[in-house]
Amino acid sequence: MSEGKMNICLVEDEISIAKLLIYDLKNAGYNVVHYANGMDAKFGINTQAFDVFIVDWMIPQLSGLELVKIIRHFKSDAIIMMLTAKDDESDVLEAFEAGVDDYIRKPFSPRELLARVNAHLRKHQNNDLKTISYMDVECNLLTREMFVKHVAVSCTKKEFDLMAYLLSNVNIVLTRDDILNELWNFDYDGDTRIVDVHIFKLRNKLEFSSLSIESKRGVGYVLQAKK
Repeated sequence: MSEGKMNICLVEDEISIAKLLIYDLKNAGYNVVHYANGMDAKFGINTQAFDVFIVDWMIPQLSGLELVKIIRHFKSDAIIMMLTAKDDESDVLEAFEAGVDDYIRKPFSPRELLARVNAHLRKHQNNDLKTISYMDVECNLLTREMFVKHVAVSCTKKEFDLMAYLLSNVNIVLTRDDILNELWNFDYDGDTRIVDVHIFKLRNKLEFSSLSIESKRGVGYVLQAKK
């Protein structure tokens, strides 16, 4: 692949859709590697350094959801976008819990998908600050590592982004809409419980911290010192 370009892994079994996306993404300056089934993608994802994964849910041999779990396990900082005709709230929640950063329903506009890719990458690359911290919790924005009491804590990309956002707003109550708009960039019309899922996971990681994420009933969440 060409040096200096962002690399995208596209996993899509509908060839007509794949060709269209490959054409648009390459015209936008991205390198694109395409896999038509889950097993080929599973064995191919570690052969190259990909910045973005665009994965269709309903692919043969290994489902897109299972592939997402594998990608997230080995590439915690990757940007993962799910393409699917599934639109039930339970499906949306399941995808985000598996580790996707974006959920795009079919049929979709290739221009919108490209805009979403660009937005995710802009946010991913915006690392002007090196660290953000409060009391005994720190997020290194360059290495994208989270530390509690100077000990590295494993976290997904979205968990890291949420922790950094909370650290930027200590003692400020953030609504679920605030968090959705900050972390997902675009309007999210699914179940806002996806925020609760990520908050629950972060609370477990802060078990031994001097900070806690408190619920404000009917409003949202606030990061503050434990009382």
